[in-house]
Amino acid sequence: MTKNSELIFAPELDQPVRYIERTRNYYLGLGYQTPYVWAHYSDVPFTPLSKALNQAVLALVTTAVPFDASKGPQGPRAPYNAAAKFYEPYSQSIDEELDLRIAHVGIDRRNANMEDSNCWFPLNAAKRAAESGRIQSLSKHVYGLPTNRSQRHTLEIDAPLILSKMRLDKVDVAVLIPNCPICHQSQSLLAGYLEEAGIPTVIMGAAKDIVEYCGVPRFLFSDLPLGNAAALPDHPQSQDANFELALRLLEGAPGPRTTMQSPLVWSLDPSWKLDYSNLDRLSPEEILHLREEAEKARITARDMRVKSVGA
Repeated sequence: MTKNSELIFAPELDQPVRYIERTRNYYLGLGYQTPYVWAHYSDVPFTPLSKALNQAVLALVTTAVPFDASKGPQGPRAPYNAAAKFYEPYSQSIDEELDLRIAHVGIDRRNANMEDSNCWFPLNAAKRAAESGRIQSLSKHVYGLPTNRSQRHTLEIDAPLILSKMRLDKVDVAVLIPNCPICHQSQSLLAGYLEEAGIPTVIMGAAKDIVEYCGVPRFLFSDLPLGNAAALPDHPQSQDANFELALRLLEGAPGPRTTMQSPLVWSLDPSWKLDYSNLDRLSPEEILHLREEAEKARITARDMRVKSVGA
């Protein structure tokens, strides 16, 4: 580099999306006047591994939902579908044909892939890790954590239910994969709860600010669109590489609040990061339409929640 040569840096927008700020401005712009208060801890629990991973039973926890054709569009390019939400933790056998979808949550619909479930649920990568002996085995079931705006409900109702299911399956460690902004908070709360119960965890997520603000033991951050935090679409090598990073983080994190960034890159053009919930990129007519749709979704979700869990 010569004295007069130009310094070349990455564009300013090529940094992790600030989802807390983005979603706050989005809902204020739609007319909702009370900003959401995100969970935030000063102290974060941390449980070291008690055994090598090749002797450990590993669980996967997702915020994706089993496909139900009766609940409307849930496939590629599906709009936000509150009718497909779930409000009680579930477990499904890994021996079943699993079809888990993400149309029920606020993913990045303009950019995220909604066809390849390996992008949001690394079951195949986990199975390959078990086959190679990297882990002893997967738990008998995968677990579904509801996306709940109520932090109290997540901590006092959902997390204990997930833990009880894991105890039955003799789970040793857990990998948690969120999708939407609230999903990242719910999984972060669950991570702390499981660690306090003696189960080491790692989150594979894309909303860096939400996870780190809440505070978690271990976090593998992938700078990818919301809904695709596990891997690049149709790219088995990235599936295995990212899952291996999560396993290394389980093994090597020195203490709580350890974040590792995946080297995966979504696009050489970082402008995709401007799309999610960005009212500055929409017309007044589009904003009005979004306001109407958001209110319909809010009422649908509220009615389903009351019917499901009574609150």
